[in-house]
Amino acid sequence: MKGKFNLERKFEELAEEHCYISEITLAELKFGIEKSERPEKNRQVLEQFLTGVKILPIFHSLDLYAKEKARLQKAGIPLDDFDLLIGVTSVTHQLIMVTNNTNHFKRISDIQLEDWTIS
Repeated sequence: MKGKFNLERKFEELAEEHCYISEITLAELKFGIEKSERPEKNRQVLEQFLTGVKILPIFHSLDLYAKEKARLQKAGIPLDDFDLLIGVTSVTHQLIMVTNNTNHFKRISDIQLEDWTIS
């Protein structure tokens, strides 16, 4: 977030019970921390962030993942596995996925997207 786009304000406007991330997103965040220049500080930032979100498991999304992966491959517009798992998890739980890359994720059927980086 790094102070851009007033994202902190957007998080503050949401009730805590409405903030979720996929466990795949958490894995990607942890990977980013490990390759960062300040992993100790970034671990603390992540721990603070996690106090305000719920982590969604991917297990209940695996059937939809398989169907969407097959459909997208047949159409010649595949997504990488992590992005597809993150996206179908939001669909499975009937949540709005917040991303600054809506064009990338809109290939997923029935996904609801918001881009908080645009006014």
